[in-house]
Amino acid sequence: MTLKFNGKKPSRRAFLQGAATMGAGLTLGGQARAADPAIAVKPWMQELGDGVDTSPYGMPSEYEAHVKRRNVEWLTADTVSSINFTPLHELDGIITPNGLCFERHHAGVARLDPREYRLMINGLVDTPMVFTLEDLMRFPRENHVYFLECAANSGMEWRGAQLNGCQFTHGMIHNVMYTGVPLRLILEEAGVRTAGKWLLPEGADASAMTRSVPLEKAMDDCLVAFKMNGEALRPEQGYPVRLVVPGWEGNMWVKWLRRIEVGDQPWHHREETSKYTDLLADGSARRFTWEMDAKSVITSPSPQAPITHGKGHTVITGVAWSGRGTIPRVDVTLDGGINWHQARMSGPSLEKSMHRFYYEFDWDGSPLLLQSRAHDSTGYVQPTKDMLRKIRGENSIYHNNGIQTWAINAEGIAENVEIS
Repeated sequence: MTLKFNGKKPSRRAFLQGAATMGAGLTLGGQARAADPAIAVKPWMQELGDGVDTSPYGMPSEYEAHVKRRNVEWLTADTVSSINFTPLHELDGIITPNGLCFERHHAGVARLDPREYRLMINGLVDTPMVFTLEDLMRFPRENHVYFLECAANSGMEWRGAQLNGCQFTHGMIHNVMYTGVPLRLILEEAGVRTAGKWLLPEGADASAMTRSVPLEKAMDDCLVAFKMNGEALRPEQGYPVRLVVPGWEGNMWVKWLRRIEVGDQPWHHREETSKYTDLLADGSARRFTWEMDAKSVITSPSPQAPITHGKGHTVITGVAWSGRGTIPRVDVTLDGGINWHQARMSGPSLEKSMHRFYYEFDWDGSPLLLQSRAHDSTGYVQPTKDMLRKIRGENSIYHNNGIQTWAINAEGIAENVEIS
């Protein structure tokens, strides 16, 4: 779009003077709107701002203070063994800022002194070894962007719509760049014996978190990570070192990693027997359901991000991910699945990482039933919740990757609903 004054293209000075005189802005459609007082000269245009050392560690604008992790108070008896949720509805792109990555603790945040940090490798190895943090950082390191999703993400929705906001229905997930050492290099240093088939990572927190991990996975793509998004892990994310198990449920990503034992069979500890198994309708349980299936959610519009601009051009956006590869396609429906439209994928397409999608349309103010449906690179298509229930029943709280529905009314307000 080119503006002209008296038939001539204006200079920058003339344009600014003319704009100030008009006191008007342009909306997306190019329509002129009434003089807007927000265009007037403001105090921040006339006063010096803070110097470079006012905030040695940069912080978000005070106007973004509402963008934060949130807990569900009634979910657990005490927050030391609880969870808070990533505000997905406030984010865009695919990278989760470190301060917004959800937390899940079984005994609160362990506060380790990095000078006293040690990682032991023992069990069925040729040479039991102990590494300092400095030792680990001398190994060849790699950088990878991965999502981390709790197996219980969306778990409260198994029996129907419960929580009104994608932060609470889908916010047990984050997506960051991890920097660390391939676990196989550390295991090779110790020398895994032929009988070694399983690993038992152990955390240094008071819960002594342990999970059995197949050696095959460990030698494939697991990392012993010490940085996320370029900076040191935060205490709540396992500082100074955590295990990264790409594409698999978050409970296996042991934080404050202190020991890895090599064994010849799984250990069947508490967090893989009484918890993190999928109880079926007949009372039997699926075990070792490590991989996270393809999943997606529309983050805006959603209950915490209603449509506020009224009728007209509207942008739908959300995220999709799969523990088995990439997401080449996401479909969006406005009418609860009667008609599907292919969304526009934008940004990097990385293995076992979040993918951002958009769908733009002109909203006429009619009620909407918004859903998204992910397709992953293996050909798997995200199912409905009813499809999952027919196979697994309603006893489980884990691995709910069913399609989510938001109902939008004529005022643009969104609500968590289910449709059959």
